[in-house]
Amino acid sequence: MSNNSARKTSAQRPAQALSDSSPITHHPSRVLVLHGPNLNLTGMREPEIYGAATLADIDGELRQQGKLLGIEVECFQSNHEGDLIDRIHQAARCCNAIIINPGALTHYSFALQDALRAVGLPVVEVHMSNIYAREDWRRRSVVAPVARGQITGFGSQSYTLALTAAARLIGK
Repeated sequence: MSNNSARKTSAQRPAQALSDSSPITHHPSRVLVLHGPNLNLTGMREPEIYGAATLADIDGELRQQGKLLGIEVECFQSNHEGDLIDRIHQAARCCNAIIINPGALTHYSFALQDALRAVGLPVVEVHMSNIYAREDWRRRSVVAPVARGQITGFGSQSYTLALTAAARLIGK
């Protein structure tokens, strides 16, 4: 066994099982922020629940906060479960943590749960609304069992709180 393979962290080892055999290289400090279905409509969709800030506003604020924390922030939104899963797999090669707002996939996507578990990175789950104060079906998260923590109910500030938490998880 070479010295390089002996030094792999536990967060890197699960990535070896991924189908893409490209080398695993971790950026010293990078956090992937994933936004699930319909979050592209943030700022327009039910502003009384989700607030007036757009997704671009939120992403810009996260990137600014990341600079202050010494973290590169990569943001990605998709309305497609498979695209989110592909991004999670890619994160194993370049990121130190994942912040995810799975949107409605929160409540039933065991595929997202499996992908997050497989890559072995610290995960912070985010929701702008308090999912526990809403409809019964929104109160269950299948992502929560693989997340280090969950931040809900603080509007767009939920994301900045999550980035602060992720920074601490990766030692920043």
